[in-house]
Amino acid sequence: MALGLKAFGVLLVAATLLPFVPSNSGFIRTFDFPRLQIAALIVPVILSLLLVARDAAGLTLAAGLVAALAYQLFCIYPFTRLVSPQAVAAENGACRSTSGVSIMIANVLESNRAYAPILDLIAAQDPDLLLLVETDLAWAQALEPLRARYPHVLAQPQGNTYGLMFYSKLPLTEPQVRFLLQDDVPSVRTGVTLRTGETFTFFGVHPRPPHPGQSSAARDAELVLVAREVKAEGRPAVVAGDLNDVAWSKTNDLFQRISGLLDPRIGRGLYPTFNAKWPLLRWPLDHIFFSDDFLLGRIERLSHIQSDHFPILISLCRSDRAPHLQEAPEATVDDHADAREALEAAP
Repeated sequence: MALGLKAFGVLLVAATLLPFVPSNSGFIRTFDFPRLQIAALIVPVILSLLLVARDAAGLTLAAGLVAALAYQLFCIYPFTRLVSPQAVAAENGACRSTSGVSIMIANVLESNRAYAPILDLIAAQDPDLLLLVETDLAWAQALEPLRARYPHVLAQPQGNTYGLMFYSKLPLTEPQVRFLLQDDVPSVRTGVTLRTGETFTFFGVHPRPPHPGQSSAARDAELVLVAREVKAEGRPAVVAGDLNDVAWSKTNDLFQRISGLLDPRIGRGLYPTFNAKWPLLRWPLDHIFFSDDFLLGRIERLSHIQSDHFPILISLCRSDRAPHLQEAPEATVDDHADAREALEAAP
């Protein structure tokens, strides 16, 4: 028992250390994801080592596991209510109807043929903007009723799990479906006009995930490209979608600093969206970032739609006071160097 316990403890330490390796290997980058689960497993192993393996090796391993636990908690800590929110909430948590915009995103799971749950949820929430990913031709057909409520539509259904559908009640300017890095992975870019007449740019993205045997380079580079575009334009912006990246990863941090966008999860909670079917294996993969031109009305993880992702709903308030109330992330010289390396590594 003691030997098996020590072996498991070593694996947990290794799982903590692997993300430090400067590699785009999908196997290594996958260990960015389950930090909460690794931390939860470390605690009983430490206690067990102190009870049944109190020799020098066991105590040394226990000390290593304490350090590993501290690091895992350090990564998760910003996404708890123990820190101040990065995105400031609108007064009374509400937006004026003219200056506000509600955005819903959902990965519907291409193989999921239960269309009613997402259609019912959209009807109940009635968002201004709606981004659905993993939509193939069958999904596009099932979503046709939405066109009655959403006059502006960008449709790119595909059968490779990277199709997307974007719906808007608000007028769009120069809407386009783009293929930033790979000719089978689309994204959305469009101007959106609020009811006040003010505008912002919306980016909808769904880059390829880092799986074992598959590099994270394409995902990392796509996020850098979008981040650079947001920063270069200097306009109010929202970036949303299934980023296939967790909130606490180094690539996510780099995206935020390069773009200058705010993460509403910081100081509020994890809001884990994947895997909706596995309660003990969940992490935040679906994101909505926004510039400091907006205050946060609300953020909510919505109900299960028979997909492996939960939808996310957010409401934002455009406000002249917003930039003075919150501090946008800023990139360092090292961040820009990391961004260049990410682009150079892209396929």
